[in-house]
Amino acid sequence: MLYLTLLICFITSIIITPIIKKFALKIGAVDKPNNRKVHQKIMPRLGGLAIYITFILGIVILRPQDEYALPIILGSIIIIITGMLDDLFELSAKVKLIGQLLAALTVVLGGVNVEYINLPFGGTLEFGIFSIPLTILWIVGITNAINLIDGLDGLAAGVSSIALITISGMAVLKGDPFVVAVGLVLLFSTLGFLFYNFHPAKIFMGDTGALFLGYMIAVLSLLGFKNVTMISLIIPVIILGVPISDTFFAIIRRFVNKQPLSAPDKSHLHHCLLRLGYSHRQTVLIIYAMAAMFGLAAVIFSQATMWGALVVIAVLVLVIEVFVEKIGLVNHDYKPLLKMVSQKKSE
Repeated sequence: MLYLTLLICFITSIIITPIIKKFALKIGAVDKPNNRKVHQKIMPRLGGLAIYITFILGIVILRPQDEYALPIILGSIIIIITGMLDDLFELSAKVKLIGQLLAALTVVLGGVNVEYINLPFGGTLEFGIFSIPLTILWIVGITNAINLIDGLDGLAAGVSSIALITISGMAVLKGDPFVVAVGLVLLFSTLGFLFYNFHPAKIFMGDTGALFLGYMIAVLSLLGFKNVTMISLIIPVIILGVPISDTFFAIIRRFVNKQPLSAPDKSHLHHCLLRLGYSHRQTVLIIYAMAAMFGLAAVIFSQATMWGALVVIAVLVLVIEVFVEKIGLVNHDYKPLLKMVSQKKSE
């Protein structure tokens, strides 16, 4: 039944996306070019609605049983409404944040939260009253991280798909049928949309899609890895390494350049790669490869001993730092590690 449902989701997504495209153009849900954006013509957005409708169809067919199913769906309705309103009327950052907080709170009140972690050397760290704000922070943070990388054709959809493959695959290893079913239904709904969204895109997912995918990935990663160990809590961070690191360095960049955190710029990961001379398609494929590398690292990390896991983390941090300095993700002068290496060589 699962395989048939996934095929239905994929085909339905392919069929429904052009209908949503016409609908978006008719109601004026379009993305106009400006100095911050890469595309040069008016593009229909709202494509995330195709992903959502297909996803709900898959859930109705499969009916995966779990105590968290209803809160997750209720939260998704809030996040979809928020995204659709933004695609139509371009909401302020504060209004969008309120929608994200309401969606996250709905899930948390439904019982999805990180209450404790088992520490590597024994003992348990109870979060107590901080479990709710920490869980909300995770959901809102990942939702915005996916939204931030939605800057090139097929980028957010592809990176999200790679994250969903990793999350679903690890849920299979852990024996979690609910996360497997929901993750795969969402994956195939997204892949059908990606058929029209890969460069050159015919439709954008808009905030409707980016916020929904970010929300679902955040929630699924919590369900898959919560309340186990400190090490397992790091796994979703590795899986989502691309959007998280891009968001992290965006914050650092704005702090270094003395800009407000909400200030938009053209220095995200994809902007930097484009400036280095890579084509639109090459940039997207490079970031796909990076996302796949993080996914593979997460799998290796999950199977490693504690010391092996620490080595994986150390290597990842080193690789990220060198890459960030090479492409100028913070700014062109931020190269502490590379400068230190060059000084050592000159001595």
